[in-house]
Amino acid sequence: MDVLKKRIGIVGGGQLGKMMILEAKRLGFYVVVLDPASDCPASSICDELICESFTEDAGYITLASKVDVITYEFEHINADILFELECSGHLVYPSVRSLMDIKDKYKQKTVLKNANIPVPPFVLVHNIDEIYQLCADACFGLPLMLKTTTGGYDGKGNALIRSLEDVPAAYALLGAGALPLMAEAFVDFTKEISILATRGIHGDRVLYPIAENAHKNSILDVTSVPADVQEAVIYKANEIADNVMDVFQGVGTFCVELFLTKSGDVLVNEVAPRPHNSGHYTIEGCFANQFENHIRAIVGLSLGDTALKQPTVMVNLIGQSAGKTKLLGLEEAYQDPHVHIHMYGKSQSAIGRKMGHYTVVGGTHAQAIQKAMHFKNIIKVMGEGEQ
Repeated sequence: MDVLKKRIGIVGGGQLGKMMILEAKRLGFYVVVLDPASDCPASSICDELICESFTEDAGYITLASKVDVITYEFEHINADILFELECSGHLVYPSVRSLMDIKDKYKQKTVLKNANIPVPPFVLVHNIDEIYQLCADACFGLPLMLKTTTGGYDGKGNALIRSLEDVPAAYALLGAGALPLMAEAFVDFTKEISILATRGIHGDRVLYPIAENAHKNSILDVTSVPADVQEAVIYKANEIADNVMDVFQGVGTFCVELFLTKSGDVLVNEVAPRPHNSGHYTIEGCFANQFENHIRAIVGLSLGDTALKQPTVMVNLIGQSAGKTKLLGLEEAYQDPHVHIHMYGKSQSAIGRKMGHYTVVGGTHAQAIQKAMHFKNIIKVMGEGEQ
C-alpha cells in the first residue's frame, strides 16, 4: 500500500492530537479523530470527527473501520477495546501492550524496575495504616509521595505528605481507598529533565536533546534546551531512554521524564507513550519535531533528524481566569522575530488549563531564557473581560 494513502485515526482531539494532524496534513494524510467534544482543538483541521465517549466501545469500532492505523494522544482511554481491535488485525501504535503497561503507574514502575531501569522506591498502598507505616519506614519516610495508580495528570492524582498530620487529608483527597494507590519515596532532585525518543515500526529509533523542565503548581511551566547538565547525565539519560523503548517495544514518540539527584543519579519519574508537552520546543527548535517523527513512525516512514538547531525555550500559556478565551500580548510579542506563539483553539479559558504555549529561539541559551522570562509578563491567556 502507498504509505501516503494510509488513513490515520487519532484517539483524542486535544492539542497533542491537533499538532499530530498539522504534521500529517503536510503530507496529505487523511485523518479521523475520536473525541466526545464537537469543538475539540482538532475539530477544525481533521477530515472526520467521531463524537463518541472515550469509555464506550462504539467510537473505537467506528474509528477502526475508517482508518489503516490508530494512535492516541493520551493514556486514559479504553485499552480493552483497543486490544480487541489490535487482536483482530487493526494496527495500533504505540501498541496496546505499551499502553496497558504504562497507563497504570504501579505496573509501569514494576516493568521498569524488573528491567533494571532506575526508579524511586515504590509500593502499593491498601489502607491508611500502611501510609503511616511507610512514613516511618527507612526506605520511604517523610516527605512521602502518594499517587493514584491511574488517571493522574498535571499533579492531579498526587498528594505530597510532609508530616503525619497530612496523611488523613492526602488519603481523602485521593479517594480514601476507592481508587488503587501507590506510594513513592520522595526524590530530593536538583533538576527535572526529560528526553523524547521515537521508534519506527522496523525498530529504527532516534533520541532528542535533553530538556530541562520547571513546574509551577504541578503543571509544566518552562522547558529549556539544551539542559544545563554534565555529559555523564546526558549519557545516562540517553541510555535510559533507549532501554525504555526496548522494554515497551514502543512505536511512535515517547517521553521519559527523569529526576536528577544531588548525587548525580538519574531516575525515571514517568513514561508517556505519546508526544509530550515538554517536547513542544522541537517544533521550532529541531529539524524534525516530535509530532512529525510520531507520524513518520506509525506509518512506516524513515525518521527525521532530531538535532537542535539553536537554543530554544518553551513556556506554557496557562489560563489565568475563566471565560471566553482572550490572548493578551500578541502584538508586542510578535515585534520580536524569535517569538512563536501557539494557541490550541480552546474556546473557553479556565484557571490552570493549558491554553497554548510560546517558544523563543536563537542567541545563546542564556539569552533565550532571559527573553522567554521577559515575555511571561506580556503573553497571557485570560477569560473575556479580564485584564
